[in-house]
Amino acid sequence: MTTTYTRAEVAKHASADDNWIIIDDTVYDVSKFARFHPGGRAFIDGVAGQDATKQFYSFHRQDVLRSMAAKYAIGTIADPPTGEKAVVKLAPGELSTVPYAEPSAFQGVPSPYYDDSHRRFRRDLRAFFDTEVMPDAVANDARGVHPSKELWRKLGMRGVLACRVQSGPWLKDVVENCGVQLPSGITPEQFDPFHELIAHEESSGRLGVPGYADGMGAGLVIGLPPVLQFGEPALARRVGREVLTGEKQICLAISGPEAGSDVANVACVAKLSSCRTHYLVSGVKKWITNGVFSDYFVTAVVTKPGRKPELSLMLIERGEGVDTKPIKTSYSPAAGTAYVTFENARVPTGNVLGKIGEGFKLIMHNFNHERWYIVAGANRASRLVVEECLKWATQREVFGARLIDQPVIRNKLARLASQVEGVQAWLEAVTFAMKHTTHEEQAVKLAGPIALLKHFCTRVANDVSDEACQIFGGRAITQTGMGQVVERFQRSAKFAAILGGSEEVMADLGVRQAMRAMPNAKL
Repeated sequence: MTTTYTRAEVAKHASADDNWIIIDDTVYDVSKFARFHPGGRAFIDGVAGQDATKQFYSFHRQDVLRSMAAKYAIGTIADPPTGEKAVVKLAPGELSTVPYAEPSAFQGVPSPYYDDSHRRFRRDLRAFFDTEVMPDAVANDARGVHPSKELWRKLGMRGVLACRVQSGPWLKDVVENCGVQLPSGITPEQFDPFHELIAHEESSGRLGVPGYADGMGAGLVIGLPPVLQFGEPALARRVGREVLTGEKQICLAISGPEAGSDVANVACVAKLSSCRTHYLVSGVKKWITNGVFSDYFVTAVVTKPGRKPELSLMLIERGEGVDTKPIKTSYSPAAGTAYVTFENARVPTGNVLGKIGEGFKLIMHNFNHERWYIVAGANRASRLVVEECLKWATQREVFGARLIDQPVIRNKLARLASQVEGVQAWLEAVTFAMKHTTHEEQAVKLAGPIALLKHFCTRVANDVSDEACQIFGGRAITQTGMGQVVERFQRSAKFAAILGGSEEVMADLGVRQAMRAMPNAKL
């Protein structure tokens, strides 16, 4: 049973050797902790016997109370703050009420795109990540620790992984035959592109740990669809089940150091054996997300060298002739970004995806969905930073006033919120179009808009990163403390501007696609 104290009782414990403080509605005995306080004991001793809520939130994030500080809690205060003075504490799965912290449809604004199944779906996913992932996510991201096998299995059996690939018969297969349960109990028949959009938002951008979040399946999202859609049925079923249940991991290995994203000039070569039962693959791939710990590599290879090389797509399994080394990038090694070397790696002919020579077509087929997924995660990350800025601006006081009381800060927040909402509106419109078109129709009607949407999204992310750093000041370039989410964001925001097609390529593609439909119109 929780002990209740009055403020007068707390005030009696106001010395360095006997120090009680109040934060929000909780009483803490910090007598023994004071000498271990990272900022020095003077801060602790200075608020002995007092309500230290304001001082605490000037230097610490709320999650400190849920972790390190929890063991020093001894009771609650008899007259806790009420109404607007009470600090909001969200339970696992609860959505934020900070303006613009969630898409408008999840803050009470009517929307034609979502129904109750989507709202339940988001809350259930949010609760899963709040309880199973976030307690260790920040520390794992900082240390570069990959998601554990146990977590992968949970992601698989809770249906998180299955909800991050395009809808298809594989979803029903893992539910009916592998014991996978989809979030909030939705059925495979109910699952639509908006459920998938929510799954990407909750699994990546919202978490605020870019490297660790990418370590939980970025490779799967872009690497598994070609296997499911173009692999031989038995291969697709086996690999699909293994990957979607979290037993094994997969990645997409297209880029190489010799050509980067110029997929038509890939130098990784596959030679057919004399017995014609397998290929021997040799070459290297670079910047392969999840490659460090993946079991499968969906790989672009040259099957007929020449002035116009023949490109094919193959599924290569980790084994003899396959080696991976971590690459240090600007975000956490937890993502498992790899340099992959193939030295006469043996690949059965049955592991060819589609037909020999169709590699470029299959890669292009995968790009629209990959870019859409990148936008979903990147804009949710931008939205999280907007929420961080709003919280900080209302609690940070300088020169006798809150940051939010300064017109220049309100102007910055107005620009950021409106840009993020603009990307969200376009993203949801494109998602609706995807729901009602085939892949073939999407290639014609949506390739250009998706490319321009990605360009818009990453330009917005650049603005969000820049302005958030100005709002947070020195804290935005400090890896711990109040600005840590902004610091991680500004180190990783450019990833979305490069992966899946650079901004310049996206802008050009979008306009070139538009010109294909341009009539002979005159002013």
